[in-house]
Amino acid sequence: MNTLKVDPIDSNYSLKERIHVSLKEAICNMNIYADDINLRLDERQLSEQLATSRTPIREALARLEQEGLVRIVPRKGVYIVRKSKDEILEMITVWAALESMAARLVTQRATDAEILSLREIFSTFENDQVQAHIDEYSEANINFHQSIVEMSQCKLLKEMSSNIFMHIRSIRARTIGDSDRADRSIIDHIHIIEALEKRDADLAERLVREHAFGLSNHVAHNVSYLE
Repeated sequence: MNTLKVDPIDSNYSLKERIHVSLKEAICNMNIYADDINLRLDERQLSEQLATSRTPIREALARLEQEGLVRIVPRKGVYIVRKSKDEILEMITVWAALESMAARLVTQRATDAEILSLREIFSTFENDQVQAHIDEYSEANINFHQSIVEMSQCKLLKEMSSNIFMHIRSIRARTIGDSDRADRSIIDHIHIIEALEKRDADLAERLVREHAFGLSNHVAHNVSYLE
């Protein structure tokens, strides 16, 4: 069963901030829509993993609840929040707007080397290698979309997209192996990279938006486990 993997806390922050950051990063790195995922958080286990008392952990969990990442159920426990199908579709729409704007900014702000690095993400997936290594491709796919946001060099855009990306990345990971989505995905990515290399802001923005709506269409018509 997939469980929460918490990284050691950074001593440069206050204790409360360190615990919050560590838990948030761990949650955001989980594939929360996997079949075998454990969504319940155990305070005692977290206390042992983080080598601290439960009080600052509870404070961090309360903050995560305010951010919509967990739900605290009295006398039952703390659970990582999964979204409904309608909520996911709405998130993809917002993500499409954010990532497409990020792509426009990449054409204006990123260096040639940074854009070239997007090609390198897929350099090992040629011919039939996508389907043969679907798990590795899934990670590359997520890295690609995250990189576009990072290259936008827009701090507010990155902050706005962070909580949404937790759900988008998980849905992408869960659906990338469906039918021919992986093969179509890498073709879309290459076209997006070509637009970025040409510094064609309008085309890059449109292609990224259409790519996101492709995910939305797939979820709308083929995903039933969110209902």
